[in-house]
Amino acid sequence: MPKISTTKDFQTVITTFEMTPGTCQDLMEALQDAYDSFISKQPGFIAAGLHVNDAQTRIANYSQWRRREDFQAMLRTDEMRKRNRRIAELCKGFEPVMYDVAKTYD
Repeated sequence: MPKISTTKDFQTVITTFEMTPGTCQDLMEALQDAYDSFISKQPGFIAAGLHVNDAQTRIANYSQWRRREDFQAMLRTDEMRKRNRRIAELCKGFEPVMYDVAKTYD
């Protein structure tokens, strides 16, 4: 489970996907399979969460990695490139962005 903290112990990546309600379930299944079969087993992976809006037109993915280089190395693998081509077919677009947690509130 992701833990949101301002410590600099990890890299946070938030990826947003835009799709139609008709492809939402297919995209969610592709993302779940990617995490179950591949991403979660990569060096530096800590945790992730997938979120779907109620209209099923957006998925937000929150993931944490030990280092930004770990995330970048995962993206460069042949396996993830293949998976990202399939993911791109299921959505209008997606964009992973690296963030530092600036502040948390309880």
